[in-house]
Amino acid sequence: MAVEWDLFKGLPEEWVRQIVSDARRRRFARREVLFHEGDPAASVHLIARGRVAVRVTTPLGDVATLDLLVAGDLLGEMALLLPGAARSATAVALEPTDTLVVDAARFAAMRAEQPALADVLIQLLSARVRQLNDRLVEALYVPADVRLLRRVLELAQVYGDTIPLTQEDLAGLAGATRATVNRVLRREEKVGTVALSRGQLTVLDRATLARRAR
Repeated sequence: MAVEWDLFKGLPEEWVRQIVSDARRRRFARREVLFHEGDPAASVHLIARGRVAVRVTTPLGDVATLDLLVAGDLLGEMALLLPGAARSATAVALEPTDTLVVDAARFAAMRAEQPALADVLIQLLSARVRQLNDRLVEALYVPADVRLLRRVLELAQVYGDTIPLTQEDLAGLAGATRATVNRVLRREEKVGTVALSRGQLTVLDRATLARRAR
């Protein structure tokens, strides 16, 4: 596959080929769950195609989207560091998605033989923790309107100007209610920065959105 995963940067090519050839290929339809929060964490997914939302259920029963992962990203990496742990979130395919599934026990054996693999994994986890910390501070101190516009701009970097996500998806990513998302997007549509249609959002003026998201 012509996908490069950060996890494998710096590793010998023969190692990467072996990992990929040993992995199980999985294909998921749009809205299909890759794994549920609380499931045994016995493997890691390497995303080869598609986009995946990582979600958790709050104590009040709401669903919050922690991250959006794309081809080249690692999913479920805590299974590689905490054998026997449970999944801390639910992963849902937002579109047809292909992954390579690497067994955690197999990965542990490779990590013992190739210490550089552990170093890269720690760097990736550290970056993920920093991102979550930033999102937490943002959730506490930044208005929901601004958070939503920031997520829309980030999604435009991933998808291009047409973002094939529902308002419910956007609400989860922004940590806002669907009603707030609808209100903000309708306002933006009136001023001409976005266009709304069923199941998707089109960004018309990134520069203005960026100014409004500060």
